[in-house]
Amino acid sequence: MASQPSLTRQRRREEPAIDNQHSAISNALMHPDLQHLIQLQDLDLAADRARRRIAELPAAQQALDARVAGKTAHLAIVKERIAADQAARREVEKELAAVQGRLSRYKGQLMEVKTNKEYQAMQKEMAAAEHDVRAHEDRLLEHMEQAETLAAELKAAESALKAEQTVTARDQKTLGAEHAEIEQELARLTAARSEVVAMLSREVLALFERVAHGRKGIAVAEARDGLCTVCHVRLRPQAFNEVKRNDGLHQCDSCTRILYYIPVAAPGSAAQPS
Repeated sequence: MASQPSLTRQRRREEPAIDNQHSAISNALMHPDLQHLIQLQDLDLAADRARRRIAELPAAQQALDARVAGKTAHLAIVKERIAADQAARREVEKELAAVQGRLSRYKGQLMEVKTNKEYQAMQKEMAAAEHDVRAHEDRLLEHMEQAETLAAELKAAESALKAEQTVTARDQKTLGAEHAEIEQELARLTAARSEVVAMLSREVLALFERVAHGRKGIAVAEARDGLCTVCHVRLRPQAFNEVKRNDGLHQCDSCTRILYYIPVAAPGSAAQPS
């Protein structure tokens, strides 16, 4: 199984863009509550991604177990076929021995016949017995060839199971390490969230949580080009101008999300990420 990048490594790749973006906002003298709410939004989204990944891990573990179970089941089927073929071969050998014994008796009795009619009858019995011997020997040869084929299948099935077990053990170790890493990341995010929450008033936090609850966890959105970038509804010009000041909490008239604005870079300065 191709291992997936851990959520922590993914978060670390995403953080520079977020940090640069929020640095630009901070430099624009944003209202502290708005800065803290953006931080809180980032932390909550990262924690949500972590929890979703943890919820996916049992299914990933089950998929690994199913792969091994499939190889194990195939090996068991091959062994069952070998056992059935061996039992059938023993039955053919038993029948062949009985026919060969009958043929031997006929040959011994041939010397004791008195008449030509008895001789011909004995010859007929011997011919039938010889035919049965050849038929059983052909069947025995088929079982011997089948045994060679099944032996090769058994070797291949055992090799496939061993290889699968090796790969699965490696992937299980990777999943275990990822689970531990994500748990550590969740603990870090939880601690960071507590620090941010402590900087917010009860009313501001309640507003954030109320909007987040009603908007699938997204309570804060960027306003850009006169639009809310989440619901894509155009803001009233006056409302957009107020949002651009970043001096308080302003909500989208459509989706009620708390809006912030990233100032456009001045000519000649480094462009800020959107």
